[in-house]
Amino acid sequence: MNQTDRNIILIGMMGTGKSTVGSIIAQHLNYTLVDLDSEIEKAVGKSIPAMFEAEGELFFRNAEAAVLKRVLQRHRVVIATGGGAVLRKENCELMSCKGWVAALTAEEAVIVERVRGDVNRPLLAGDLKERVRKIMEERKDCYQFANVTVDTTGYSANEVALNILAHYRG
Repeated sequence: MNQTDRNIILIGMMGTGKSTVGSIIAQHLNYTLVDLDSEIEKAVGKSIPAMFEAEGELFFRNAEAAVLKRVLQRHRVVIATGGGAVLRKENCELMSCKGWVAALTAEEAVIVERVRGDVNRPLLAGDLKERVRKIMEERKDCYQFANVTVDTTGYSANEVALNILAHYRG
């Protein structure tokens, strides 16, 4: 399999644009977009907030790892991961092995603005700015395995997608 047939995996904090950018990249390459959180919900039969509430974060992270492993068996897909998919070393190793990884970043204030009002993010309960700051700090070193890192602050989703595609194609 040559470089440009590899799966593209988008990682990064919530609100960095993984799903939106992933959709554009998938269209450009005629790949299938896989939204990992949606796949997890389908596999478990519950929304992510319901999983967190009923079974807790560990249950969700176990489901996430299992679904990621399954999805990475496919070819020619763009995978928009959830922000926490990088919390397990084995997920990161699998993503590196089975695809080409792009990390999306954004400034804290931009992320806060983008996720404000989104009720489907159980980790953001409470003081939004404080939660985003805390999560960004906890995960700041989790994205270093990516093939490329792209800051989405001040760029349109299309500009970000084209930037990633330029790197992907080498």
